[in-house]
Amino acid sequence: MTSLHFTNARLIDPEAATDAVGSLTVKDGLILSRDATAPKGAKVIDCGGKCLAPGIVDLGVKIGEPGERHKESFRSAGLAAAAGGVTTIIARPDTHPAIDTPEALEFVTRRAAESPVRIRHMAALTKAREGREMTEIGFLRDAGAIAFTDVFKVSTEAKAITRAMSYARSLGALVVGHPQDPGLSSGASATSGKFASLRGIPAVSTMAERMGLERDLALVEMTGVRYHVDQITTAKALPALARARAGGLDVTAGTSIHHLTLNEFDVGDYRTFFKVTPPLRSEQDRLAVVAAVADGQIDIISSMHTPADEESKRLPFEEAAPGAVALETFLPAAMRLYHAGHMTLPGLFRAMALNPANRLGLPQGRLTPGAPADLVLFDPDAPFLMDRFKLRSKSKNTPFDGARMEGKVMMTFVGGTQVFAAED
Repeated sequence: MTSLHFTNARLIDPEAATDAVGSLTVKDGLILSRDATAPKGAKVIDCGGKCLAPGIVDLGVKIGEPGERHKESFRSAGLAAAAGGVTTIIARPDTHPAIDTPEALEFVTRRAAESPVRIRHMAALTKAREGREMTEIGFLRDAGAIAFTDVFKVSTEAKAITRAMSYARSLGALVVGHPQDPGLSSGASATSGKFASLRGIPAVSTMAERMGLERDLALVEMTGVRYHVDQITTAKALPALARARAGGLDVTAGTSIHHLTLNEFDVGDYRTFFKVTPPLRSEQDRLAVVAAVADGQIDIISSMHTPADEESKRLPFEEAAPGAVALETFLPAAMRLYHAGHMTLPGLFRAMALNPANRLGLPQGRLTPGAPADLVLFDPDAPFLMDRFKLRSKSKNTPFDGARMEGKVMMTFVGGTQVFAAED
């Protein structure tokens, strides 16, 4: 494998929390050294002062295989990820059928070989994600499952979930949960408040997130399981998270890039591309969650990439499918937080790359010698107009369609191999 030497790069190091001009040498798919001279025979890449950072590790990506390949395939998701600077996808098990058996996991693992980026898989915590009977967690873990989750299906069977958590605890497996009270949130398409009332949209109180989180944290305390909360989106949930950590529970938390950069008013005239799970929150909640990411209360930012076809989005707001694609828009959306002064670039890549890698036990997400050479070269200031029809995802349901954005990926590397280069 040819050695690479990146020179004149603005190195974004989330581990050291530094942003400084330097060079990086890659050999045999690994980072060899920092700020050294180019080895003999190495291919030199002049970064032109642009940013070189660890590739994004995206925890919580839905891919349509099996069952919904027309919405997203492993190949199309991989191409979109590479174009967006995402070098590791952590795929969700909310497929049709769910990834709830070793055989299903083996199938998607084989299919993932079509992708130009790394793909690891989460498996369902309970059979068919119905919350009644736990899956074969041990066998699934042996087959390569990196975590266990029922995604947005929240079980009301606390005893069944307790059993699954206890078994996961005995294996040291990570459980990922969705903080939501299913009774309160059933049928809701927006967050309770004046705006939802004026629009006549069925809504749910932000208290449903806090209630769901409080229950799950109580079960975590009971079982001692390693636990990750997929999306914290409200200010009301933050104190419960802080108490859990102060009490010594092994809990981390994430949020989505959409909840960090959009709010309830973006729904506008019932625009279904803005319908996501959970629904977009108030500006006050958005700012509280942004601050929580910046100070480390919330560890991880994810795209929560959820492809939906035109037929499922071109419906009345209440009936439309929730979710938005985000693999290609993840980085430019995150640049909104940087340009607004809410977060530094090392802070952003800590949440988008280093922290998810650490939580999942992966070696990615850093620029240290010996780490995999999964890298993204990007210009944080390059402006462009988002055109959803240019996205590489099969589905085009992005809320950023037509938006003016900043931040363009120039090159993406996985294991030292270039998997994307911008055309202009």
